[in-house]
Amino acid sequence: MAEYQNIFTQVQVIGPAEMGVDGDKDWTEWRTKRAGFSRLFGLFGNAQLGPIYLGPWGVVSIATGTIWFVLVGLSFWAQVDFNPALFLRELFWLSLDPPPAEYGLGIPPLGDGLGWLIASFFLLVSVMTWWVRTYQRAEDLGLGKHVAWAFASAIWLFLVLGLFRPILMGSWSEAVPYGVFSHLDWTNLFSITYGNLFYNPFHALSIAFLYGSALLFAMHGATILAVSRFGGEREIEQIVDRGTASERAALFWRWTMGFNATMEGIHRWAWWFAVLTTLTGGIGILITGTVVDNWYVWAQDHGYAPLD
Repeated sequence: MAEYQNIFTQVQVIGPAEMGVDGDKDWTEWRTKRAGFSRLFGLFGNAQLGPIYLGPWGVVSIATGTIWFVLVGLSFWAQVDFNPALFLRELFWLSLDPPPAEYGLGIPPLGDGLGWLIASFFLLVSVMTWWVRTYQRAEDLGLGKHVAWAFASAIWLFLVLGLFRPILMGSWSEAVPYGVFSHLDWTNLFSITYGNLFYNPFHALSIAFLYGSALLFAMHGATILAVSRFGGEREIEQIVDRGTASERAALFWRWTMGFNATMEGIHRWAWWFAVLTTLTGGIGILITGTVVDNWYVWAQDHGYAPLD
C-alpha cells in the first residue's frame, strides 16, 4: 500500500462550520452568520471560509483602503486616456508619483502630486485602523498581542518610506510612488543616490533576517507536515503534552540544524526573525540621507569596503 502523504492528498472532512467563540460582547454583532468550504483551499490548508468579522475599525479600514485603490486606479486610467487596451498593456509602467522636490512638504496642484498626497492619506488611515482592529480582535478573544506587534513592525517600515523619512528630508518627493516599475526604479535610484545600499549594515541585517525567516518558516512547515502522521499538526496539544511527533521533530532538528526547536520555541524564532526584517530595514532607510549621505564612503571609513 502506498504510503499516505498529506501535502496535496489530505482527507477533507466536511462537517458543521466552526463559528468561533460566542459571547455577550458587542463585537459578535459585527460577525457574519455563515461560513462556507472550498475544496481548492482544502488541498493546501483549512478549507473553511468565514465567519468574517470586520467591526467598526475594519469597516473604516476597508472603506479608506478602497478609496486609495480607486484613486490610484483612476490616475492610471486617466494616464491612458481611458483606453482599456492601453491600460492593460501599460499597467506595469503606470505610476502615481509624489510631488516634485520644489514643493517640499507643501501642498502641490492636483495634477502635480496632490493626488498622491490624498491617496496616501487614505492609505495611512486604512493601514492604521486595520492595526487597531487586529489589536482589538486579540484583546476581545483573550489572545496575546503578537500578531499586532508583528504587524506594527511592518507598519514601521511603511511609515518610514512614506511619512517619517520624507518629513525629515523636507520633501514629499522622497516618498515611494504607486506603481510596479516606478516602485522598482525608486528602489534602484535610492541605492545609487546614497552610495550603494548594500553597504548599509541595517540593510544587511534586514536581508539576513528576511532569508532567515524564509528558511525557518519553510523548515517549520515541512517538519510539521512530516510528523503530522503522528498528530504533529495539533501543536497546542504537543506543547502541553509532548508526544512522539514533538520528540521526533525535535530530534530531526537537533540532527540537521544542530539545535533544538520545540513546538513553541520555533514560533518564537520565526516571529523574531520576521519582525526584525522590517524593523532593521526601517532603521536603515530612515538614516539614509538623514544621517549618512554615502554608504560606500561610510563603509570605507569603517573598514567595511575596500579603499579606492
